[in-house]
Amino acid sequence: MNHNASTSAPPRRIVLLGLAILGIGSAVFVVRRPLMMSAPMCMAGRWHGCFGTFNGVVLMTLVALPLAALVVWALAHVRRAAGVPSARAWRTSLAEVGMVHGTVPLVWLTMMPGAGPGVAPRRVSLVPLRDLVTMGPLGIVGNLLVFAALGFFAPMRFAALASVPRVLALGVGCSVLVETAQYVLWLDRVSSVDDVLVNAAGAVLAALASRRWWPTAAQAASDQARPTSAAAV
Repeated sequence: MNHNASTSAPPRRIVLLGLAILGIGSAVFVVRRPLMMSAPMCMAGRWHGCFGTFNGVVLMTLVALPLAALVVWALAHVRRAAGVPSARAWRTSLAEVGMVHGTVPLVWLTMMPGAGPGVAPRRVSLVPLRDLVTMGPLGIVGNLLVFAALGFFAPMRFAALASVPRVLALGVGCSVLVETAQYVLWLDRVSSVDDVLVNAAGAVLAALASRRWWPTAAQAASDQARPTSAAAV
């Protein structure tokens, strides 16, 4: 029975990997035209076209995917050499890279200035749910995704965050920092409480999707004990 279980695991992983590649390929195919508009700017060294536009940031995020995968492999290899079980080593490494690679580009997009940075008056909206109508479906989806990767991967990496209230607090805290930075840097963007609410909701929903992979208390204790035992040797 153990032999059958072990032989059935690789095909399942291959299927999941194939589905992930298919999903990424489909997404790239859908947005290929706007992304290709930014490619010549990047090739010519016009970095504003790469990092100063929505299409450019998305393009650079996709281009960096192979490097992110290589970093995941390297971290997992180091952990396996240190005696961490293979599944946990891969999961932890993927969580570390995923929450960075999936969060930094979206936060970068939210920090892009509007049409009149430093000129237009600073705008703050502190009335809950008032700005949801003006966001529109795309705006709501975009705000849900800002900290989705962080909410998905952070509880997998840090046992201290493996609870819904803590993920909610993390999402609220990070979103408040972003909205405050937009206001302080005078980026001609609205610092809205609705952005905080939707961003935090996206983090919580993503966390619920990864709940089956959250570390248990026993796993967290063993991870803390392993460096101590290794140092003692």
